[in-house]
Amino acid sequence: MKEISAKQLQEKIENGEQVNIIDVREDFEVAEGKIPGAKHIPLGEVGERINELDKDKHYYFVCRSGGRSGRACEYLEHLGYNVTNVEGGMLAWEGETE
Repeated sequence: MKEISAKQLQEKIENGEQVNIIDVREDFEVAEGKIPGAKHIPLGEVGERINELDKDKHYYFVCRSGGRSGRACEYLEHLGYNVTNVEGGMLAWEGETE
């Protein structure tokens, strides 16, 4: 599974790169703030909402600490999706939130 640090992802965003971020935390966690532009799909809904993801795009998955997003990445990678786990999750995120 591919991984990226929260800092590396923040640098990509600050450099103007187009990134697709999926936040798999629960509603109450996302209410505390998420990475600007991130799409919220709780981990338990990833399987039923898979049609919202495009196999031709690359996605960065984030959660609170990197565990749940890692499970989402393993599942989607097995199905042929191009995904990267954000190590440390939102606990390691130092950038802006919305």
